[in-house]
Amino acid sequence: MRRLFIIRKDLEMSAGKLSAQIGHCSEEYWMNLIRNSAEKNEDGTDTQITIRLNTDIIDEYINNNYVKTVCAAKNLNQLLKAKEKALELGLVEGVDFGLINDICLTELVAENEDGTCTTGIWFRPLPDETAHTISKKYQLYK
Repeated sequence: MRRLFIIRKDLEMSAGKLSAQIGHCSEEYWMNLIRNSAEKNEDGTDTQITIRLNTDIIDEYINNNYVKTVCAAKNLNQLLKAKEKALELGLVEGVDFGLINDICLTELVAENEDGTCTTGIWFRPLPDETAHTISKKYQLYK
């Protein structure tokens, strides 16, 4: 299994900004799981989190070797093709994958109506074959 991240190359992000965007991609799957399962106790002082994961994710990803692949999209349109492919494969946005939108406080310029810029897409741990089906039209990010 592997985590696949696809990042836009046309934004010409600095090394630090690129690293931050990949960090967002890496965290977002786990953050969604935590947000969706968090329950506060009655007095609000503690939060309990119970996460259910597919056994394959535990056995083949968490207990194995954490394979990650970072690919480059030429531009937003090419990035969105990965989203289309994921949907064709039956993956669910916000659960199995999601777009990363930067809030443009540093080096990026807003492109979206909400004042953000779409920088990349993250995927949950996927079987290698599924990850390759999505990424086969993308080069490794260099």
